[in-house]
Amino acid sequence: MTEDELFLLQEPGVFAMIGMHEGEEPAEFAMRMHGRTDLPVRAMAEQISCRKKAAVKLPLLSRSPLLYTARALEQASEERAASYMASLLKGTRVIDLSGGLGIDACFLSGSFEEVVHVERDVVLSAVACHNMEVLGRRNVACLQGDSQEQLASFPDGYFDWIYVDPDRREGARRSIRLEEASPDVVSLHDMLLQKAQNVCIKASPALETSRLKERLPSLASVTVLSVDAQCRATLLMLHSQAPLEVERHAVCIRGADGDARRFTWRDTGERRVSDEVMEWLLEPDPAILNAGLEGVVAESCGLVFLNHSVGYLTAAHRPEGFPGRVFRVVEATLYSGKGFGKFLKRHGIEGAAIQRRDFPLSSDAIRARYRLKEDDRRFLFFTRDAKGRLIAIYALTPSGGCSAAPGVQCRSGDHGR
Repeated sequence: MTEDELFLLQEPGVFAMIGMHEGEEPAEFAMRMHGRTDLPVRAMAEQISCRKKAAVKLPLLSRSPLLYTARALEQASEERAASYMASLLKGTRVIDLSGGLGIDACFLSGSFEEVVHVERDVVLSAVACHNMEVLGRRNVACLQGDSQEQLASFPDGYFDWIYVDPDRREGARRSIRLEEASPDVVSLHDMLLQKAQNVCIKASPALETSRLKERLPSLASVTVLSVDAQCRATLLMLHSQAPLEVERHAVCIRGADGDARRFTWRDTGERRVSDEVMEWLLEPDPAILNAGLEGVVAESCGLVFLNHSVGYLTAAHRPEGFPGRVFRVVEATLYSGKGFGKFLKRHGIEGAAIQRRDFPLSSDAIRARYRLKEDDRRFLFFTRDAKGRLIAIYALTPSGGCSAAPGVQCRSGDHGR
């Protein structure tokens, strides 16, 4: 979007026209309006496309007539994740160094008296300013410019919190490492802690955090955040008086109301491993797995692990309120290439969703070898048992007809019951 297009988009007639056509396909709208030199047709088509996506990602905020850019909307926080993140930060003043569309700043405005939104891109900064006016967020000030230069212009200790969601894209490439993102929070570490006692960094959910304290000395806690079983972010909290030990948390947000469950790491001792695959197979929420908290969940729910290497759990009875996916096991078998084909034939399995952990074949290789179609009603798990042997597990979800599924059957030698 250009500055000229943005100016035209804010014309009342043009803005109203976008609302009239937002139910149409953007390409069809652009084709039908082709040649209308009095309208910013390309930018209008982009707004129509973005409004469809925003209705899913930002179900509450998108009810207001906001403006978007395609890339900024893709990078914006999911609404429930932004709301939860903002609930962790409280104080008088906060600065958002990677403002974007202003979604995070919008939610932060409910926790702070003063919010400063910084965005380098001229057009995007103006878009965010427009959105704040539409949403009535009068305590948000939008500054356009380089985030480091803008931050340096404030006195030391001016802010209670600094929030930053570094841009991890460079062209078509998406980076995970903090040093390769913009701004580089590792090199800015000392400056950040000069301007505020507390810093929240929204990083990639795939970020390796085991030795992060060496690069961010003031790191106090790491929280892996998921929304509807999809990891959305890793939140890194820096404090000027950070303890030596870094706290580890997982937060699982589910449902339209944004119900959040929080889990904290503690030493649970040696993992308990079952010598059999029992009637229920359980896979913790991805946030729990990414944070390495499956042991905490296993202990809390009275569950045992399927093996020594991965996070699959098993139980004789279905646990209530388990934070993750639950499957009813139909049969578990030791895996062998030729024998597994007979296993599939015996169960009439022509398609399945494939899950594998600590297994030599990839999901694609398994699907190709046995010519398995996609099927979200049946599940095949490939992993190892307590003795390290390769196994395959056929399971169903409780809503997928599991009430009629037989009890667990185990075949091939002495595996299982």
